[in-house]
Amino acid sequence: MSISADPAKNIQPRRKGPLELRRKQAAVEMSDQHLLDTKGPGQFVHTDPWRVLRIQSEFVEGFGALADVGKAVSVFGSARTKPGSKYYEMGVEVGRKLAEAGVAVITGGGPGSMEAANRGTVEGNGVSVGLGIELPFEQGLNQWVDLGINFRYFFARKTMFVKYAQGFIVLPGGLGTLDELFEAMVLVQTRKVTSFPIVLLGVEFWGPMIDWIRGTLVAEGMVSEKDLDLIQVVDDPAEAVQRVLHGGPIPPMNGEQRPE
Repeated sequence: MSISADPAKNIQPRRKGPLELRRKQAAVEMSDQHLLDTKGPGQFVHTDPWRVLRIQSEFVEGFGALADVGKAVSVFGSARTKPGSKYYEMGVEVGRKLAEAGVAVITGGGPGSMEAANRGTVEGNGVSVGLGIELPFEQGLNQWVDLGINFRYFFARKTMFVKYAQGFIVLPGGLGTLDELFEAMVLVQTRKVTSFPIVLLGVEFWGPMIDWIRGTLVAEGMVSEKDLDLIQVVDDPAEAVQRVLHGGPIPPMNGEQRPE
């Protein structure tokens, strides 16, 4: 077969933005041609490159909205916590105490413990922030959120929880709460964030998890004993607020000397 018999070899190489396309890869529409000529269904909004722009917009929107919030603490807890329950009242007290200390409160914006913390913040005349997420069982932002942002992507939302907070207070919760807790611990352990206290509220609830970490993960060598220093467990909301606002130093990494 002659060289010219292969049509793909006769297609001129061309550039498409930062891409350089050759042979069959070059036989695609130009970007502006596709943009101006497309008259069919809007499938382009479901492509990965378009999603990148959506992701970018979520970061830009979040950064812009939260840049002037000031000192803040992120509060996590179950969306299933019932109003009037012990944990709900703890959340209200945490929000109120943080607001009285002049600290904004950031939650996931949903019901349960999140609502409780936002409610306490409003009652304490503080800045109440809710970062919602698009879910199949979406309930919308709770009524106590003053500044609310809704996200499509978990990872963009998680960035806001950490970037604009000086620490975490974690009320009893389920998978979402555990996800945020352990991610925060990893970020502190690996020094991605520093001076970031993590306080768990509810000794009875969190105690078995701490025992499992020590009795299984530490015992099996999966984590170090000093990794447990990354978290503090208390029962009193006022103490939780005090510790998150005046937390101790970050534990040393392997090979480092613990400060006296």
